[in-house]
Amino acid sequence: MRIGFLPLVDAALPILAHELGFAEAQGLRLELVRDMTWATVRDRLLYGHTDAAHMVAPLAIATALGRGRTAVPMAVPFVLGLNGNAVTFSTALADAIGLGDTLGDPLTIGRALKQIAAERRLRFGVVHRYSSHNYMLRYWLAGVGIRPDVDIDIVVTSPPFAADALAAGEVDGICVGEPWNSIAVDRGVGRIALATAQIWRRGVEKVLAMRSAVVEERREALLRLIRALHAAAAHFVDPANAEANAAILARAEYLGSSPDAVLRAITDRLRLTPGGEPVHYPDFMFQYREAANFPWRSQAAWLYAQMTRWDGIAYCDTDAATAMEVFCPNIYREALAGSGAPLPGASSKLEGGLDAPIGVGSVQGRLVLSADGFFDGRAFDPEDIAGYLAALP
Repeated sequence: MRIGFLPLVDAALPILAHELGFAEAQGLRLELVRDMTWATVRDRLLYGHTDAAHMVAPLAIATALGRGRTAVPMAVPFVLGLNGNAVTFSTALADAIGLGDTLGDPLTIGRALKQIAAERRLRFGVVHRYSSHNYMLRYWLAGVGIRPDVDIDIVVTSPPFAADALAAGEVDGICVGEPWNSIAVDRGVGRIALATAQIWRRGVEKVLAMRSAVVEERREALLRLIRALHAAAAHFVDPANAEANAAILARAEYLGSSPDAVLRAITDRLRLTPGGEPVHYPDFMFQYREAANFPWRSQAAWLYAQMTRWDGIAYCDTDAATAMEVFCPNIYREALAGSGAPLPGASSKLEGGLDAPIGVGSVQGRLVLSADGFFDGRAFDPEDIAGYLAALP
């Protein structure tokens, strides 16, 4: 199977499945295709140059809905990771806001940013219009009283060039995945202000995306791939493997990055300021545990709600159903049945409703989910998307 990817730490699972033999153990040979933009990753997938892709979750939904191009039925049978992104300010903006040596409070930083945005036009870079980065950034800005596209500009910049955009003064901030925030800090052109896990803890991030037609054509191979990715995820979260995994991911053919920058992300440590000591932020990146790779349809519903909000298109029951059906929990369950992996009994849940660990129903294994709150205290009910949208600022 050919799998497209971008040079990001959360491309780890297909890379490790290939490099460490988890795919081979399932009778699969993987060919990994590196690209530089999400648009190219998507196009390779749609034109059949790849079988599957490491992809920002909203882009799979936008493709199924025909946003910006002809609609193509899409499937997401596996989530490659939750969170793992950060908001990084230029050093000038960080100084103006007075960022400290620790991760700040989203509300406090937001109030300071709002004052500066009232004095001069700011510009932030995200990795794609249909990306979780865009929606996380917009959700936070709107929640602190900054109107995206009115008070502040948001433009697209490819992850590998995000630090360059900061250095050139083209943007005042970026919301991007690792290791590119850390690279901006190590180059002295940026300072990390927030982890996106502070905006939505357990927010869905990258997914394994496929055309629905390929799912049907290669279903047995897909089931094997899911099992290989699940085994790679178990290996990835073991602290004993962190240094070796970082060395693999940092190679030129994958991330082309410093092994230390990759290792910091893997071990939930962020260097916020140039030359500073890394700060530990638990669960900065989240895989494997608590069925993190399960494609909850409620996650897709939240992304659809944000897409509706920021595209300025009216809510539609049919579109909402299409968006939710892109996420395929049934395929995930089929692949891992009998493996001992915890398999949720439900396919949707209240997002952002937990402030403490709680046991939930499962059809296999024991499953406990931890806090998953949004920074503003709101919860998202996938059964009432229209009501949720009406209540947002």
